[in-house]
Amino acid sequence: MSALNLDDFTDLIERPDSGVRRDAEARRERQVVPPGSLGRLDELGEWLAAAQSAVPVRPVARPRVVLFAGDHKVAELGVSARAAGSAGDLVREVLAGGRPVSVLARRLDVPVRVVDMALDCDADGLPAEVVRHRVRRGGGRIDVEDALTLQEAEAAFRAGVAVADEEADSGTDLVVLGDVSVGGTTAAGVLVAALCGTDASVVTGRGGLAIDDLAWMRKCAAIRDALRRARPVLGDQLQLLAAVGGADLTAMTGFLLQSAVRKMPVILDGVVAAACALVGQRIAFRAPDWWLAGHDSGEPGQAKALDRMALEPLLTQGLTVGEGAGGLLALPLVRAAAALAAELPVTAEEAEAETETEAETEAAAETEVTEGA
Repeated sequence: MSALNLDDFTDLIERPDSGVRRDAEARRERQVVPPGSLGRLDELGEWLAAAQSAVPVRPVARPRVVLFAGDHKVAELGVSARAAGSAGDLVREVLAGGRPVSVLARRLDVPVRVVDMALDCDADGLPAEVVRHRVRRGGGRIDVEDALTLQEAEAAFRAGVAVADEEADSGTDLVVLGDVSVGGTTAAGVLVAALCGTDASVVTGRGGLAIDDLAWMRKCAAIRDALRRARPVLGDQLQLLAAVGGADLTAMTGFLLQSAVRKMPVILDGVVAAACALVGQRIAFRAPDWWLAGHDSGEPGQAKALDRMALEPLLTQGLTVGEGAGGLLALPLVRAAAALAAELPVTAEEAEAETETEAETEAAAETEVTEGA
């Protein structure tokens, strides 16, 4: 049995401040641009104000991309267009600045952090900061064996919690969460199908490099077989992650929950992040209130998970590359919403009323001081 009690997160996670959100809505009604005319930007600004517990909302000043990395042995079945065990190469490309997320992060001036949880490569070839949380080398083939032992799953979950604490303690005020994996979308499909009570074919997508029909059928079969192993442990989310998730997905789940505890908003990237969020919702029902769906990747598993959590993607650009790129594209939208909510002036009538109210408050304070003297 694990010493980790996931039920604690239900008590630890609070919803964003509803009173502050009402104040943000009231402030929006006084601004020169009519409420509703900015579409979802109004809603975004109010959500961010509630998450920050601040009116007017503060700018997103210290965002960060956090990518959890791992290899999944199920890729040996030919369910991915990439070779099994090759996620380490992708990580090196991210660190070298040659992946889409690297380019976008440079342009948006956002640092990227990669956390190796289960890459199937020698740790010596990667920076110490990247590999220090590694739980194991690769993961079990989930159609026939557990991805992790229960002890490894607990270690991975705790690593995700620790990374969230590190980010919150360092002043990160918003995270774009993604993965760097090979075979990860297959594991994500299993989690979504298991938690939504649906069949493998409903959640099986084409992955980042658009696999052909034969590979899709192999992926569908792998998810179907892994589902048989997942269903008996649906009541225990840590055992579920150990059976069919993997170290990277388990760490992402821990990261998401602890981010909600620390009141640090998160933008979800693709289907892997969405699957982990769905597990997180099962553990703590208030947690999704701290998350945004960055984009619609077109993966059916992602759509199923987001629908279950009532999260609507901010963008629809069809990005299947993963690695946080789609989530990072949504960041300028969030920043724009914050700027509009904070900087749009109020109407002349409202400004005059606010000035009169401030003058009355100051006069009342002076009267109290005089009477007291």
